[in-house]
Order: sequence, then structure tokens, then C-alpha cells
Amino acid sequence: MPASSLPRTDVALPLIDSLYRMAWLVEARDPYTGGHLWRVSQFARLLAEDLAWPASDVARVSLGGFLHDLGKIGVPDAILNKRDKLTDEEYETIKTHPAIGERLIHGHPLAAWIGPAIFEHHERPDGLGYPAGRTQDDISADARIVGLCDAFDAMTSTRPYREGMPVERALAILNEEAGRQFDARLVRHFVALGETGRLDAIVGHSDLGIPLQLCGACGPTIVVRRDQKPGEVVYCRCCGAQARIETMGREGDVRIAATGRRGDAAQLEMEVDEPLLAGMVVSAVTALLAAPDRDADGRTWIQRWFGR
Repeated sequence: MPASSLPRTDVALPLIDSLYRMAWLVEARDPYTGGHLWRVSQFARLLAEDLAWPASDVARVSLGGFLHDLGKIGVPDAILNKRDKLTDEEYETIKTHPAIGERLIHGHPLAAWIGPAIFEHHERPDGLGYPAGRTQDDISADARIVGLCDAFDAMTSTRPYREGMPVERALAILNEEAGRQFDARLVRHFVALGETGRLDAIVGHSDLGIPLQLCGACGPTIVVRRDQKPGEVVYCRCCGAQARIETMGREGDVRIAATGRRGDAAQLEMEVDEPLLAGMVVSAVTALLAAPDRDADGRTWIQRWFGR
């Protein structure tokens, strides 16, 4: 690696790693969102690549996809983990999470770079979104991508009050809402990705090649980490059911078997998925190092990423 690249790595690694770890706090609190942040991040990455964005911009929107729900740290557990449909009042509380996330990220060196995806991902082109009611031209491209990917994952994922819908139905809803809830151009690109099967390796997965595993009571909610091995136990964080890993191979060859036991509070605590985070950090920093030293406006990568 050239010596001139070292300062860039020294700056980028700890900053990006800190953001991913902040986001992990959200994943750890909500048992029904296993893998949600990873999936939204990967959908956003695929869509940005399909739009021919520069590698450094792809890395930014991918990070935005992982960090978009940061503000849910400020939502009470009773609402975040409710197994029934939310009341109107509870939904209003949920709607505060973009503004909470923006406040939490304020002061971070990359706040200007990542903030729009956090604050604006529930805005809509027709102005009926929240928290600010912005319209198409006032919503950042990153937020429009993340908002679409977030909604698609919500539709295709199982929740306490409903099963996830088939990909084809979710894509049809995106088409129905094009130009209203979602950017029409982004919908066209995303639907094309879905129709060619390029989303299949992400839907229902918690990491590349690792599908969510079935809990007999709750559906596909059990997360298996890449560093786990056959014989280790995993838990459904919704009902506490324990299962043992029987097979942990490549290409999604993961099998678990219920043990009939339940985990205690300590066992149900979600551990940081170090291999997953490390891979995402390395991917983002690699994109940084591959980016030109200056963009078309003559700004260095630091000026561009730090919003200077």
C-alpha cells in the first residue's frame, strides 16, 4: 500500500467502525429485525451500483442503509418490541426516530455525510412523509434509496402481526407507489433488480449466504453468525427458543434443530457480529482507497466525505 494512503486509512477505519457499532445498538434492541440493517444496507449498495454511482458514494449510501434507524435507540422498548399492531399514539412515537437519530449523530465527524439518510429516509416525493414533509427535490438521493430499501425489507420480512410477503408482491407495491411514496426512477431500477433475481441472496438473510433460520413459533427470526460452528446453540430472541447448529457450510447450507429449551436473559442478549461488521468496514474503506484523490469539483475525499 502506498505511504500516501496510510493517513486515509487511519482516519477512515475508526470513524466508519464507530458508526457501524452505533447502528448495532438498534439491531440488538429489536428481536424482530434480525438482519434488517444488513439487508437494507445491501439493497442500497446494489441499487447505487446499478445507478453507476462512484464507489465512494456506494459506500456512503450502504453505510446510510445500515445506520438509518439509529434514532430507534430513543424509542421505548414497549413500543419497539410490541407484538401487536401499533396504536396511532405509538406510531407517532415511532415517527420521532429520524429526528432522534439526527441528534445522536450530531457532532460526529461524518455527520454531514451520513445525516441525510438518517433524517430523511421516511420522507416521500409527494410530501406526505415525515418528519419534515419534504418533497422529491428536497430529499437527498441517499435518503430516497434508503427509504425504498427499508420499505421493501419491511414488506418482505416477518413481523409479530404478519408474515413477510412474497418478493413479487412487494415489487408490485413499489410500482404502485412510484412517484408518490418512492422515487419513480429508483423504483424502475430496483424492480429490475428484483425481476432478474439479484435481490434473492439478500431477502431473508442476515449475512451473505446465511439465511435467517426458522423458529417453530415465530417464523424466520433466528440469526446465525458466520463465525459460529456446528454444535453451538442459537436462540430466537422473540420467544427464547433454543436451537443447535447442525450444519454450517457454504452457499447457505445452514441447518439448526430445536432443543426444546429456552434461553435466559443473558443468553438472549445479542452479541456483536464482529465478522459482519469487520467485512462492512473493510468494504467501505476499500472504496475510499480506490476513489480518486479529488472529485470533479476539485475536492479531496476528506472534503467530500466530511461535507467541507
